[in-house]
Formats: sequence, C-alpha cells, structure tokens
Amino acid sequence: MSEHEITLTVNGEKHELRVEARTLLVEALREELGYTGANVGCETGRCGACTVRVDGDALKSCTRFAVQADGAEIETVEGLSEEGELSGLQASFKRNHGLQCGFCTPGMLLTAGTFLEDAEDPSRAEIREAIEGNLCRCTGYHNIVDAVEQVATDGGGESL
Repeated sequence: MSEHEITLTVNGEKHELRVEARTLLVEALREELGYTGANVGCETGRCGACTVRVDGDALKSCTRFAVQADGAEIETVEGLSEEGELSGLQASFKRNHGLQCGFCTPGMLLTAGTFLEDAEDPSRAEIREAIEGNLCRCTGYHNIVDAVEQVATDGGGESL
C-alpha cells in the first residue's frame, strides 16, 4: 500500500503523520492521533456520530479520506472546552438533559454549533432540520432541540 505524508492541525495542534490512501479521516483521528470523540457508527455517513469540523464546516469524517484533509484545520469535540470548562453549547446540553448514552453527542455538538454560527433566531423546526443528519436513538431529540434553542436565544452568540 502507498503511504502519504500529511499534516493535520487538530484543535490547534499540528500533527504530521503517514497514512495509507484509503485511511478514513475518522480512523486517522481516532487510531493515529488519539482523538476518540468522533465515533464510528454506521460507516456510511448516515448517523453523524463521526462529525468533526474541517476548516469551519461540519462534515462526517467517515466519508472523507485523511489525505483529503491534508493541511486542514480540524476541530473535534475534545477541542470544545478550554481548561476543563464546558463550552456554552456543552453546558446547555447538560442543563437541558440533551444527552443520554452520549454516543451521538460529539457529532451533535459540532453540527449544532456550526449551525448556530450563522443562524439568527432559528425556529425549532430549523434546529431540527439542521441536526437531521445526526441520529440519536436515546433522546427523541426534544431535549437536544431545547439545548440548541437555549443557546440560540440566550447564548449571546456563543455556540461552540
């Protein structure tokens, strides 16, 4: 197999690594770099558990090869809190019981946070539409929508 040298900046930290051309971004993050917040769920891009931000856009890291992210700025759920303090959206998920098992939560946080950066006073329907690519089998979404809505109305522009 052919290996490629790539550089990924993850949560502000630059990493140089060698990966095979077929290595998925989620695999490089989890197995090569130890960022295990992006979960491997369906491996087809349908569940959203592997969602990360690449150059500011939320995307499913199981649908992209690591070599495609060469030189990119990547943000994982591990990069959301600073010095152990929860971000505004993480705190809202906690306050509103927006998680149960937690498997979907990293992807949900990154998707919702990206949505909130551009949304102005979103409706509950708009929030639901924004997170529809992230499946949750535990919560029924109501509390997740409550958490996102609370940040949208009270968060003062702080999403992630």
